[in-house]
Amino acid sequence: MTTQMAREIAEQPDAVRRTLAALRPRRDAVRELVAGRRVLFAARGSSDNAAIYGRYLLETQAGVAGGLVSPSVATHYRSRLDLSDAVVVSVSQSGATEEIVTTQAWARGCGAATLAVTNVEDSPLVSAADLALVTQAGPEVAVPATKTYLTQLVAMAELAAALVDDTAALDAELDRVPGEIERLLDVDVAEAVQALRSADYTVVSGRGLMMGTALETALKLEETCLRPVRGYSYADLRHGPISVVTQGMTALLVAAPDGPLVGPLADLAADLAGRGARVVGLGGDPAFARACAVHVPGPDLTEAVAPLGAIVPGQRIVEGLALALGLDPDNPRGLAKVTSTDPHS
Repeated sequence: MTTQMAREIAEQPDAVRRTLAALRPRRDAVRELVAGRRVLFAARGSSDNAAIYGRYLLETQAGVAGGLVSPSVATHYRSRLDLSDAVVVSVSQSGATEEIVTTQAWARGCGAATLAVTNVEDSPLVSAADLALVTQAGPEVAVPATKTYLTQLVAMAELAAALVDDTAALDAELDRVPGEIERLLDVDVAEAVQALRSADYTVVSGRGLMMGTALETALKLEETCLRPVRGYSYADLRHGPISVVTQGMTALLVAAPDGPLVGPLADLAADLAGRGARVVGLGGDPAFARACAVHVPGPDLTEAVAPLGAIVPGQRIVEGLALALGLDPDNPRGLAKVTSTDPHS
């Protein structure tokens, strides 16, 4: 039986095509809204991982300073900040996460311009924003976010594209994303699933533009497969936790095929293996693949756009592991589709 999660993973090439077509015409409006302002992101859960990608993309490709808003500053501390020099990008798949809706209203009250990123056009987030980028994932039934998350990454890429001087190279790569996803839908992930199934403990790591992908994969493994998983940046793993790596641990490393961090991630793979971990690699270059005990091919996309492809094998690994553990990936225990951080507030 094919799960709903698997069906929605398979819908992603078309979801990306629709979202690119819908959001590219919004670039002029985005450019006008940002107009030299710094960009702050407000999000939770998977949307927060998309925002991490957005921040790295803006800073590495568009030269625009980015940051992350702590929603509790708005919803609990109710601090008054001067955000008149900022655009606050509120990211929520449903557009109805109460904490993010409240944070967007707070940001506007603090003087910020507001940009909503959501998959639901008639949502509270869109109606209250200065501008909206509405993704075109279509309805998502399975609780784990797959196509809504990936189309959020497309929105992040379109946000960056609106702010770069020359979009030709970025557009060429974005146009290749649907075809790469179609190829990755057929990549064999069975050995990676088995490695994670037999693990006593799992860590997931990436760095830079791939950091959000690592954290999203860790989140999905934990919430869908009910396994203890920690997501770390490469740097955080190096600064302490690596000392407890032992036999029985599996490390899942995600890497882009190029860029300044693929070499250090290959070195990390060798180091973890030397400490007794079984290393599963996703993506990267040939040297990275050789350093891993198990390797899953990633996208043939440049580092700036690689996260849009790399998440797909990660999603398939999660779905396969849930089934191998006798779990229902469509309805993970204790989760709901719309996030409620503080149900009684």
